[in-house]
Parts: sequence; C-alpha cells; structure tokens
Amino acid sequence: MKNYITKSKKSRSVKKIIDEALDILESVGIPLNTKTERGMEKMAVCFLAVAGVKKDWSKAIENANLKSRDIINIVNENFEENISPGSYDDIRRKDLKLLVLADIIINSGVNKGSATNDPTRGYALHPDFKNLITTYKTTDWKNSLKIFNENKPSLAEILSRKRNLEQIPVKLPDGKPLELSLGEHNVLQKEIIEQFLPRFGSDCSVLYIGDTSNKSLHMEIEELKKLNFFELSHDELPDIIAYSKKNNWLYLIEAVHSSGPMSEIRVHQLKKLLKDSKAELIFVTAFLDRAQFRKWVMDVAWETEVWIADNPDHMIHFNGHKFLGAY
Repeated sequence: MKNYITKSKKSRSVKKIIDEALDILESVGIPLNTKTERGMEKMAVCFLAVAGVKKDWSKAIENANLKSRDIINIVNENFEENISPGSYDDIRRKDLKLLVLADIIINSGVNKGSATNDPTRGYALHPDFKNLITTYKTTDWKNSLKIFNENKPSLAEILSRKRNLEQIPVKLPDGKPLELSLGEHNVLQKEIIEQFLPRFGSDCSVLYIGDTSNKSLHMEIEELKKLNFFELSHDELPDIIAYSKKNNWLYLIEAVHSSGPMSEIRVHQLKKLLKDSKAELIFVTAFLDRAQFRKWVMDVAWETEVWIADNPDHMIHFNGHKFLGAY
C-alpha cells in the first residue's frame, strides 16, 4: 500500500488507518491529485468518522447520520486532530465534497429537504459503499471492488469529462491543436491565434500562450531562447508571443479582458527585458469588441497596435515612427 501521508506528525497507527482510507478512496476513483496532502488527510479522517472506523474496516456502519459538528468531535477524539468547532462548514465545502459528489457518502436523516449548508444535515455511507469497505484487507476485496466499479464511472472520469467539455479548441498556425480552459479571456486568445495572426502575421509561429489556468500550456522554449527572450517564468510574460521569421518580428500580444493593455509602462518594461533580442518588437493589444476598447483606450501606448476581434480585418495604429505592414 502506498504512503499517502508523509508530512503528518500523527502516530504510526493513525497514519496507517489514514493511508488505508485514502487507498480505498483512490480505488473507487476519487481524484486525490486535486487535493494537497493536508486536504487528503482531512478528507480521510472525515470519511473514517462517517464510516465509524477506528482500526477495523469490517466494523464500518451504514446509518451514522452524523452532523458536521459530530464529525469534528469524532475526528478530534480519535485521529489526533484539533479542528475548531466553528469549522463545521469546511466539512461540507471541502472535506466531504468529493465523496458526496461521488455518491459514496450521502446526506441522511430527517432533514433531507434542508439547505445544503444546514449544519444539522447528517452524513452516512452509501449502503453499497459500506458493503464494499467491510471487505477491505480481506480475500474478497479485489472481487468486491471490481463489482463495485463495474458500469459505474469514477468521479475522476466524471470530472475529466466535465473538464473536456469546458475547453476551447484552438488550432495553431502550424496545425497543432490545443485546448484552452473556458473563459472570455481565452475566447479572445483563440480569436487572436485563428483570426489575427493569419491576417497580420501570416508566416508567424506561436511560441507562447498563457492559458488562464495553465500558464505553460504552450511554450517553445528553445525557439524563445534563440531570440534571447527573458526568463520564461517571469511574471511579465505577455499573453501570446509569436514570431515572424520572414520579417524578424516578435509579436508581443496582450488579450485584454480584465487586465490592462500595452500601456507606456508595460511597453517600457518589455523593451527593457528584451534589450538583448535581435528581433523587432511588435506590441499588440487585442480586445473582443469596441466597448472593451473604449474602456481602455486612454491607457494604450503610442507606437503600438490595437486589434478588435469583432472587426478582424482592420487594425488601429497608435501613431509613431513605424507601422505594422498591411496584410
């Protein structure tokens, strides 16, 4: 069995039963990788409290109907915790959330129709899950687990499917497909890649995209290094970086939704950071529509370009000594 809890200062016997609890949860598809180690530990002890298990899995109970405050008391008394009684809402929102979503722990008792944040709501094991865990560490465990998981998508699979539905598909200029996380900022980034670059950077390759939830979703590290780009973990990375080899133009593009455009300060910072780059720097601010542009227009720096996604065939040039060539 895997050691899930390595940083805890609990006694060996408590660590052992927590590791066993996590082994069970992972076996039925609870995505432990969504939790920190401390988060896993708290989820495990709350599960143990609802199951009525201290050492022996065969003694798991089905109809506990434990309230959040009851769970805190059991956890503190049996699993070397010191959780505040005022933290009862964390039981619902954090510690038991995945297990309730997976229907292995259910809301129980006479107050089933009460609000989800009602501290008098009870928790109990689902009968099928209770029957499963009583076989843990017995010769029946593997077969019972197989039957339990048959034709039942795990929570990890459900969440993975949900994440896949909540993606924005994007095709890079070289044909490579990517999936950006859902959100207006990434809707605009898709427009930049699929509408702006084909019009105003026809031979461009995309070297970096800062996805809302994954800042390193697409990063061509070696190509950026060839252009003497600054430290790639730097907070000042623009949203999209593209490079035109034909013109030796390095496009630094901000997709403005909630944060600001290419302002005088932003341009100055980027010029300073890219002082060793041999490419000519092209500063672009992109907006979804004119309403967003009007909101930020006073902050846009001179000698930069503005592109608005709902009018993709045109650009606005903020006058200076150079102008990005027409498509």
